[in-house]
Amino acid sequence: MVQKLQAEIKQRKAFTSMEAEVYLNLLRTADVLAGGLEEVLKPYGLTATQYNVLRILRGAGPGGLACGEVGGRMVTHDPDITRLLDRLEARGLVARSRVKKDRRVVTTRITQAGLDILKKLDRPAARWHRRALGHLGQARLRALVELLEAARESSG
Repeated sequence: MVQKLQAEIKQRKAFTSMEAEVYLNLLRTADVLAGGLEEVLKPYGLTATQYNVLRILRGAGPGGLACGEVGGRMVTHDPDITRLLDRLEARGLVARSRVKKDRRVVTTRITQAGLDILKKLDRPAARWHRRALGHLGQARLRALVELLEAARESSG
């Protein structure tokens, strides 16, 4: 029997293992979900990664975070946090300043403009999450969270 993913990616052979099929389903699902969120963010000129940084900085509060701390909290790894922050700073969504005690450390804070854009996005993003995943129901969502966390724990 041809699985849904096999049909979607037009693969004729069976997957080499159940683990391979699950892995590819995770990648495909993540891509589809990311594309949906990108559509919500597009009118605001943000990428999902930029949105993630703004949410991290909002959560950090007025003290902000060092660049490395922002990178460590991101959902997806971005090898060039500095350029990402440069783009957000150029738009006036974040501000950076050097720490007086240690000039090597640069603290990044979200600006009022950054807070304003997130406030505008809070409801549309929440609606999109409900539309994309709410049909699964709370019990299945909780089970999915637990399965995904278990997979990450064993993967390093």
